[in-house]
Amino acid sequence: MLERQKMLQQDPEVRKSNFNEVALGFTKEQAVEEAKRCLQCKKPSCMKGCPVEVKIPTFLNHVAKGELDEAIKEIKVDNALPAICGRVCPQETQCEQACVLSKKGASVSIGRLERFLADYERKRGVETPTLPEPTGKKVAVVGSGPAGLTAAADLAKMGHSVTIFEALHAAGGVLIYGIPEFRLPKDIVHAEVEYVKKLGVNVLLDSVIGKIATVDELLSEFDAVFLGTGAGLPAFLDIDGENLNGVYSANEFLTRVNLMKSYKFPEYDTPIKKGKRVVVVGGGNVAMDSARCALRLGAEEVTVVYRRGEEEMPARAEEIEHAKEEGIKFRLLTNPVRIVGDGKNWVTHIECINMHLCEPDDSGRCKPAPTPGTEHMIEADVVVIAIGTSPNPLVPRTTKGLEVSKHGTVIAKEDGATTKEGVYAGGDAVTGSATVISAMGAGKKAARAIDAYLKGK
Repeated sequence: MLERQKMLQQDPEVRKSNFNEVALGFTKEQAVEEAKRCLQCKKPSCMKGCPVEVKIPTFLNHVAKGELDEAIKEIKVDNALPAICGRVCPQETQCEQACVLSKKGASVSIGRLERFLADYERKRGVETPTLPEPTGKKVAVVGSGPAGLTAAADLAKMGHSVTIFEALHAAGGVLIYGIPEFRLPKDIVHAEVEYVKKLGVNVLLDSVIGKIATVDELLSEFDAVFLGTGAGLPAFLDIDGENLNGVYSANEFLTRVNLMKSYKFPEYDTPIKKGKRVVVVGGGNVAMDSARCALRLGAEEVTVVYRRGEEEMPARAEEIEHAKEEGIKFRLLTNPVRIVGDGKNWVTHIECINMHLCEPDDSGRCKPAPTPGTEHMIEADVVVIAIGTSPNPLVPRTTKGLEVSKHGTVIAKEDGATTKEGVYAGGDAVTGSATVISAMGAGKKAARAIDAYLKGK
């Protein structure tokens, strides 16, 4: 009961040269055996760790009995994007961390079972639930990332007419432009978006709200608006040399690779510099994604530079381990001070300084401080800055009465209600960069609040 089923993966030496998915999933036999490990607790603590409120013991019980159709139907009552959650949700710090089995051994592999069921359903054929009678109310959803897709799906299942406005030429938000193919295949995202469309949601691409129309103008046509615009504005180090050729924000780097398939240039017409020695600055999942993409683009050496230690790295332990297996180097307690060029505007080195940890900062993590006299050079022809993002200010700037924080995030209540009547917000637009599943949870809460608002409650 204390040992998990092991999921097959691509060999590191093979996978570091392709963009195919690393994890290969459970077999049906493995899924059934893994689900049987669930103790079916009378007070399931695992559910408290799920932002979208999936009834975990119920679906696990169905899997244990081999009732796969019933299991996936149970999940989709609360989660419209299970194939995505099963791949990128940090279950180890949420539902699985709360699993009773984790106190003595390994928790039930809830995320991997969710992924298995979603993949099973996709192969079998996705069923669309019976929808209620239309309410006659119209809702505009700005952004088709995890928050927007979740809010749209839930509102559609409540009977409302929903239109998503997506700024890019493909739906999915960060799921499509930010997360690499080897972690989240684009076919999976497309399939989940298609499911949301089957619920009656209309998706308009290449539609930048704040340019083609303002939120105020949307409110003249729609009864409510949900802002799920994410956090796509990259942060930089503010050091010399960041304007050199070969320096990318992680946002641009991953968008070129994931959405625009620049690794297939010139078949796809978006180029990217394929460095021989790549340095990625940052310690989160985005940094791991950038480093692993650089490796797959053909880099001879990829180094992650992070100013704290490994224990402080915000990336998932699984992603750090995968990066190490693939040969990516880590320079911890190291911080850049400038980027050096060759005199012709191309990167040649990045100068760093060693750090040491002092007292914890406001986040509870140990605050890093530079160690004088430890400056050193790292050879690099490509540098990717992956130190976080903030919301794009376009929508707040063009919306009257919508208040934002000093960090540019939209100010919203727990249910997503903003300072402007009829406008709700959720996900990274409110919290800043966070997880996919937390954005989905915010979309779910906002959908309930919008439904109540439209019904005059």
